[in-house]
Amino acid sequence: MAKQFRSVSIRQLRALAALAANGSITAAANKLHLTQPAVTLQLRNLQELAGLPLIQRTTEGMLLTDAGREVLALSERVEAALGACEASLDMIAGKTAGRISIGAVSTAKYFVPYAISAFQKMHPKVKVQLSIGNRQDMGNALRNYDLDIAIMGRPPVDMDMIVHLIGDHPHVIIAPTAHPFAKKQRIPVSKLAEETFLTREPGSGTRSLMEQLFESAGIQPEIGMEMSSNETIKQAVIAGLGISFISAHTVATELDERRLVILDVVGLPVVRQWFVVARKDKVLLPPARAMLDFLSVSGSQFLPKPRGRTQRPAEKAKRG
Repeated sequence: MAKQFRSVSIRQLRALAALAANGSITAAANKLHLTQPAVTLQLRNLQELAGLPLIQRTTEGMLLTDAGREVLALSERVEAALGACEASLDMIAGKTAGRISIGAVSTAKYFVPYAISAFQKMHPKVKVQLSIGNRQDMGNALRNYDLDIAIMGRPPVDMDMIVHLIGDHPHVIIAPTAHPFAKKQRIPVSKLAEETFLTREPGSGTRSLMEQLFESAGIQPEIGMEMSSNETIKQAVIAGLGISFISAHTVATELDERRLVILDVVGLPVVRQWFVVARKDKVLLPPARAMLDFLSVSGSQFLPKPRGRTQRPAEKAKRG
């Protein structure tokens, strides 16, 4: 009987609720804008599914039995759930509520939270879930449809993607302030061959870009330590354990505090770009679509401002 009752319909429950509220088949039919036979049929089918009498006739009209009141309580819970769902859908459609799942490579954590904060000021009821990882992690999450959108330096090439440019992403070589090259200008990349580099882990976009730089220069510097955190790398460089190829967006504070310097290496900074991406075949609800549009239009304003040697060579020439 319990399994059979799971076939109950909204129409049947509403017929019972209308009868309970109005006391007669005629009044219930008028309330529901149905014929009396249609309401009678709905009640008969509901009673058969319940396997118990739900209604009893009395001199005061048609009343519900104990079983009928139990089913009526179900009807009220269902109507409440439907109303809440309808309100949620209305809010989502209006971009005023909902959830967004965003992924960002670890270097992007220096600006993405500020962009999310600005978006949520405009859409305070939207919940944002932010996941941080390396480029490989973000690729896997997009591949598995775990993310609505992602912020990264190189969009995946094995998926059809929506891709919007956010802005430039310069990469530099940092060293402790006491390093012998700290005050030198126009240092050839080949001069770095004897240096010890502290690097990101394999799978990191920064690591891949560093390896491309070494390969193009024909050098193989010693790799001192691999670390999955830019913060740890910075502290290790400050401590004198080596130098590092790193995103310029990660070192603004340390440069201001003069705990690190950017080496003036020929050909650097290596400038790549930030992109916001989404799978073409993933359905984006209005809040996620709004965030994608927001980042593509306004994302660049949250990027850390260029400092000193993070400018492009052409920009240096203009200033000179």
